[in-house]
Amino acid sequence: MAAVKPDMAAVMKAVAESPKRDNSAYHKAMADAREAFQNAEAELGGVVSVKTKAKRKRNGKYVVKWVFERAD
Repeated sequence: MAAVKPDMAAVMKAVAESPKRDNSAYHKAMADAREAFQNAEAELGGVVSVKTKAKRKRNGKYVVKWVFERAD
């Protein structure tokens, strides 16, 4: 491998030492989604299909509506 240029080494070091992104909200949302599918399958008695509607509200919140139906 060719020698790393000093500027590129500084960039790589800065990236390596930068704080990591907090993905806890994403992981919680995915866990909630899996739980919603499990609950829908239990209530509807089998495989389900889902329709979604999403919108951003004026207050900045992003709202997703899920409608579960029994799959054909």
